[in-house]
Amino acid sequence: MQPLAQISPKFFYDECGCALFEQITGLPEYYLTRTEAAIMARHQRSMAEAIGPCQVLIELGAGNCEKVRRLCRSLAPQQFVGVDIAADFLARAVQRLERDFAPLSARAVAADFTQEWALPADVPRAARLLFYPGSSIGNFDPDQAQRMLAQMRGLLGDDGGLLIGIDLPKPVELLIAAYDDAQGVTAAFNRNVLQHVNAVLGSDFDAQDWAHEARFDAGHSRVEMHLRALRPVIVGWPQGLRQFAEGETIHTENSYKYPQEKFLDMLSRAGFGRQRVWTDEQNWFAVIHAHA
Repeated sequence: MQPLAQISPKFFYDECGCALFEQITGLPEYYLTRTEAAIMARHQRSMAEAIGPCQVLIELGAGNCEKVRRLCRSLAPQQFVGVDIAADFLARAVQRLERDFAPLSARAVAADFTQEWALPADVPRAARLLFYPGSSIGNFDPDQAQRMLAQMRGLLGDDGGLLIGIDLPKPVELLIAAYDDAQGVTAAFNRNVLQHVNAVLGSDFDAQDWAHEARFDAGHSRVEMHLRALRPVIVGWPQGLRQFAEGETIHTENSYKYPQEKFLDMLSRAGFGRQRVWTDEQNWFAVIHAHA
């Protein structure tokens, strides 16, 4: 029996994927972006007080750099470093940010921060704030997320901190709708991963052979995205080929929904100190600051 097929979610983010994800964040079903933004707007002052002095603001998975703008206004850092796997998309966004927040010094670091990577050697270590919004930490299984949190702690001096967004558990119908919208934008985003894999690996996936599918796994408290074969499919690439039966799926993404107390414990185990939590009125989403 063949192992279950998987594609890493990092392959979502080619140029087309980045543009589609921007569309997703504005969809009525996709509560995550607007709920997090509302939390940060409402609690901007108390967040700045909790964070304290910030010399270097570092955003992981920076994308279009729109979410960090509020922090640039409230914290007035001297430097900004955006880190993302989509190099060209990030570079343009960082240029816009530097233009709009002069004299801020801003730079882009193209990196897959799920692997070994490092900040440029000349980035000051003092008063760093790592910003990781959007509940992106939920895309990794708990063990990998725990390792990533420990790596984040290692990037910080004793006067640094982490500001991170997490999606909290909520009714299943709301979760599924957020990952399977009525307009089909999430479906297009999911199928686009095949085009990116074709470009990177030289495979011959045909996106028309696959349907988007969102599921909720209650045992793991996670939404899963899959691509389901609409017919028997043979996919080839330079090193080989694979047959897919009708109905067989490729697992493309997980999105874990962590209870607040469980995630706070993960932060403590990663070496972070005191924590401050802000949530929305419905307790759908949390933004957490953890001191190094």
